[in-house]
Amino acid sequence: MAQDDFYKKILDNNKTWSETKLAEDPDYFKTLASVQKPPLLWIGCSDSRVPANEVIGAVPGEVFVHRNIANMVVHSDMNMLSVLDYAVNVLKVKHVIVCGHYGCGGVKAAMGNDSIGIIDNWIRHIKDTYRLNHQYLDSIMDEKQRFDAFVELNVKEQVTDLAKTSIVQNAWDRGQELVLHGWVYGLETGIVKDLGVNFSNNHELSKVDRLNFLI
Repeated sequence: MAQDDFYKKILDNNKTWSETKLAEDPDYFKTLASVQKPPLLWIGCSDSRVPANEVIGAVPGEVFVHRNIANMVVHSDMNMLSVLDYAVNVLKVKHVIVCGHYGCGGVKAAMGNDSIGIIDNWIRHIKDTYRLNHQYLDSIMDEKQRFDAFVELNVKEQVTDLAKTSIVQNAWDRGQELVLHGWVYGLETGIVKDLGVNFSNNHELSKVDRLNFLI
């Protein structure tokens, strides 16, 4: 069966990769296993066409990764918050990148009304972004351009929501170096676009979103 062939292939690929790395450096895996100190947390989409390490040419050990459908930062998502907390407070990453991608299926689904399944509840958060920006988005007549603009707006919203978390603001309050960024990856070009939405302290947030830490 084709599936069985694929499964065998990926196991063989792993052995070949391991042997290649050891041929280049006999201590490669010992060194990698000894410490984890990545400078970057990547919050990206689960889409199989956007591999975090390969997109930025990073080697194993340089990027801590969290992925979900449409690269969302949802304040009630304990999975995302746990990854963020570990990355910021234990690994002491200096950068967090929220990276979306053009052609994102989750964002596309949020533009329509078809029920897909349980994901309908997840993309409700993306629909909120459309609601807040509907006048701008509805003014874009070209459907692809509107789709691309919505992808970018979704990333900007997630970066802002990331800055609002107590985890990030507490780190800033302690004087920890931490910068948030928003990117979009082009599937057809392989190039990332820096959206210019960056946060490095809570004073860049509106007053209502700033947290005061008493201890």
